[in-house]
Amino acid sequence: MTRSLNRLMPGTQSLKIAAAGLLAAALIAPAASADEDWTYKWSNGFKLTSPDKAFDLKFGGRIMADYTFVDADDALVDETDGNGFEIRRARLFFSGTLYERIEFKAQLDFAGGDADAKDLYIGIKNDWGTVRFGHYKEYFSLEELTSSKYTTFLERSLPVQAFAPSRNSGIGFHGKDGDKLNWGIGAFYDADDFGTSTDEDNVNLTGRIAFRPLYGDQGRRMLHLGLSATHKDRDSSIRFRARPEAHFTGRFVDTGTFAADRATLYDLELAGVFNSFWFAAEHLQAEVDAPLVGDPTFAGSYIQFGYFLTGEHRRYKTSNGEFDRLKPKSNFLRDGGKGAWEIAGRYSTLDLSDEGVFGGEQDDWSLGLNWYPNPATRMMINWVHADVDQVGEADFFLLRWQVDF
Repeated sequence: MTRSLNRLMPGTQSLKIAAAGLLAAALIAPAASADEDWTYKWSNGFKLTSPDKAFDLKFGGRIMADYTFVDADDALVDETDGNGFEIRRARLFFSGTLYERIEFKAQLDFAGGDADAKDLYIGIKNDWGTVRFGHYKEYFSLEELTSSKYTTFLERSLPVQAFAPSRNSGIGFHGKDGDKLNWGIGAFYDADDFGTSTDEDNVNLTGRIAFRPLYGDQGRRMLHLGLSATHKDRDSSIRFRARPEAHFTGRFVDTGTFAADRATLYDLELAGVFNSFWFAAEHLQAEVDAPLVGDPTFAGSYIQFGYFLTGEHRRYKTSNGEFDRLKPKSNFLRDGGKGAWEIAGRYSTLDLSDEGVFGGEQDDWSLGLNWYPNPATRMMINWVHADVDQVGEADFFLLRWQVDF
């Protein structure tokens, strides 16, 4: 067992121990209360619940296998990795609620040959909200907060890649008011892939509010308005960059690292669901306090939309203010079912050049076709056309098989 674990996890000893602990907890949890009739079931993941609901445990993971085919102009071809295959994500997690009030989640990603910390946190839940400690996503951006299991395209849009802070280590406080309102605020240190932060001068103060003036028919009619902001104090420097909405490639636009004291980022969110049609859009802007290069301002936006040919609607999670798992009306090869089919499009733009910083400008156009054989499986096909201003163009054809549980 130990030798197998070492081969799977060439990272730090502490992460090996953590993974072994997750596995052991999952295996022995049913025996912890053998004198009671716990509920153990499959609900798009393995769930274990005590009779009084005070303990609610879940364990599972995801696998995403990607193929990439690229055709790029000569000026960009050296920035790509060519055609190839990769395991984009390979994750295991164990999460739940203990004694009604304590939440936790431990999620590790093994893609890329090592074990990276994703969500590693503990929280205290009360009627007025949840206080959370650890390593998790900052409260910023609808597309960033939506799990990669449920995003419509293989990769997130240009401006979200460049500006959204994603996961860091800190403390936050979040809550909701029925189906209408979500909010969250927190303070975070910049952290590495293991959740460790050693630079106390790089601090982010981040907050988000999401409001739904319309939510009806169990989410088949929904309108979402959101505002996110983060203020970043920096000890010396900052950097913004993005890939062309394909992971198996380099970054076409990149400010490089430049001297900066702080930056304030804003994000406006708009989304809607109207039966089988849905849309989402965000505008993100970064105002940087960097006197040596003229205090530049960078910005980017995206708009995306989709339509379910088989009559489903894109599901939305009111508890967190983000999109959720798609459930087909009929599963493939069960009772004559064909799963769910979705077509989608997206346009995104990013400008990382201003004042004395010349990071480049890029526009991406994307088309997508998604097939959901069942709620836990998906096949995705994307075409992405990237246009880098005054440099060149590239086309990416992407295929993903995904399972999550």
